[in-house]
Amino acid sequence: MKWSWQIGRVAGIGVFVHVTLFILLGWVGVNYFLPRHSWEDAARGLGFIVSLFAIVVLHELGHALTAKKFGIRTRDITLLPIGGVARLEKIPENPKQELLVALAGPAVNVILAVLFAGALAATGQLSALTEAPLVGGPFLAQLVWVNTVMALFNLLPAFPMDGGRVLRAWLAMRMDHVRATHIAAHVGQGMAWLFGLIGLFGQPLLVFIALFVWMGATHEASLAQLKSALGGIPVSRVMITEFRALSPGETLTQAMDHILSGCQHDFPVVADGRVVGVLTRAVLLTGLAQRGREAKVGEVMQQQFKTAEPSETAESAFARLQECECHTLPVLRNGQLVGMLTMETLGEFLMIQAALHKVRPGRRRAGVEVSDGRPA
Repeated sequence: MKWSWQIGRVAGIGVFVHVTLFILLGWVGVNYFLPRHSWEDAARGLGFIVSLFAIVVLHELGHALTAKKFGIRTRDITLLPIGGVARLEKIPENPKQELLVALAGPAVNVILAVLFAGALAATGQLSALTEAPLVGGPFLAQLVWVNTVMALFNLLPAFPMDGGRVLRAWLAMRMDHVRATHIAAHVGQGMAWLFGLIGLFGQPLLVFIALFVWMGATHEASLAQLKSALGGIPVSRVMITEFRALSPGETLTQAMDHILSGCQHDFPVVADGRVVGVLTRAVLLTGLAQRGREAKVGEVMQQQFKTAEPSETAESAFARLQECECHTLPVLRNGQLVGMLTMETLGEFLMIQAALHKVRPGRRRAGVEVSDGRPA
């Protein structure tokens, strides 16, 4: 995620902090300092927030380590002001596995709440739980309440939060995955409306959460529809077969001329019959600005890239396209370049498929009966 910095690795997973989290820390520090102008109060407030986000990391690790048991890698964990995001390589296709992965995060919070409550009981302070608010009172009591609220909030059926994924997994055990996703997304959007309405009456943070839930639910529904449309379709059906390849020795001026003379924006770079890089329009423009017209393609091309095979499904290639910074996959058969796959070509393919599916046997279009593709 842009504007994020890595602060460490846990269980082999990079943990990143988004710049907006530092803004939150500054705001909390100032608000704790101002009432009594006490640095001790500011340090206590910041300590509470840091502990809160340490718990968020443990919550996300619950998801990540459970997914790892099913062979799914976690790319990274990013901390944001509204919580954390663990980016899994993919969502488990098996609904039971998705259910376990979704429940693992709240389960971590339940375990932590029990452990902190046990520590309070051991020190004779268990009564503090009924006296202490979420913020204030004994530190351990705060942590019990934080974990309790985090577990309950995440289990709300507001897709794409954990509760929404639990709902989707439960529904997917009983119906088609796409339909289950759409139902869970609609429930999540309904929750977003509820959050937004409540937020308008003095809880602005809920408005922000409502926007996050709404956009997340919409994105998940669209993604499920896209994967369903691409399922079973080989890359060979959607790849570009008429394209121009560049050599590392060509200049950026020559590459620019190729863009201006045709509709191709991204180019595979080939040397001795082997793909050695990818030159995208964005990289070309950056190279022109930094190195000038006579710079060589080999000097600016992206040397780290992913590839696809003609026989694999477009769905799996799409997942790889999302990971690839260049959003372009050279398609190789036995190491030889036979095509190119881009987000644009996938989008065009889906638009054509959608247009074709609008005209189905037995439907009328402009007064013409259509049956088996022929006018009756």
